[in-house]
Amino acid sequence: MRHAPRVALFVTCLVDLHRPSVGFATISLLEQAGCTVEVPRAQTCCGQPAYNAGDRATARDIALGLLDTFLAYDYIVAPSGSCAGMLSRHMPHLFDNDPNLRAKADALAAKTFELTAFLRDVLHFTPTPPTLPATSATYHDSCAGLRELGIKAQPRALLASVPGLTLKEMAEPELCCGFGGTFCVKYPAISTRMVADKAADIEATGAELLLAGDMGCLLNMAGRLSRDGASTQVRHIAEILAGTAAETDSIGKSTA
Repeated sequence: MRHAPRVALFVTCLVDLHRPSVGFATISLLEQAGCTVEVPRAQTCCGQPAYNAGDRATARDIALGLLDTFLAYDYIVAPSGSCAGMLSRHMPHLFDNDPNLRAKADALAAKTFELTAFLRDVLHFTPTPPTLPATSATYHDSCAGLRELGIKAQPRALLASVPGLTLKEMAEPELCCGFGGTFCVKYPAISTRMVADKAADIEATGAELLLAGDMGCLLNMAGRLSRDGASTQVRHIAEILAGTAAETDSIGKSTA
């Protein structure tokens, strides 16, 4: 009998600090798919902020810890195209001058996946979430997930399995929301204009829900929609697929 895949959940900093419910929803989905899921306590940031800022020494130190923490697992799964992209596309290059460590980094990269790609492309699994009240949603394609990892069809195929959910596409679903990690700090005026355009595109769909697979994008868009007075609810796709969205407030909003 084939053993259950031993999967390490890479929680991500933003999920840990802002939306732990996304991590729990991810675990639920992976367990539904037959995986044994563990959350290594020693995990840290993926190193992307340091890497993007040009601080390769710090990024490399972080990566060394990640190699020790995650290499023993069958797969590493993150509810984020951005973090998964860092681990699978960029981290190995931090060890270009060390063949032994580069081989380990390549091995880790090869078994690192963003959540929706892992469910569809690796496990060929479609969850069976509970029926929603008649609800419309629009989906934002994050830059890292789309352009680094080729994630486009996977989330839409998974959402097609949600009873009661109708997908309304934006005019430009692939357009950047303006967050871009440190980009929004370095170029705030440009970032603000980009998210304003994105929010207008979201509202033009008339969708009740905004969904995406990256917390950075979701926090940025939720903030703008809230400032614009929009009634759009904002969720991570994992919360919809796992059927846990009703247990939490919309991202960017609180009943407190």
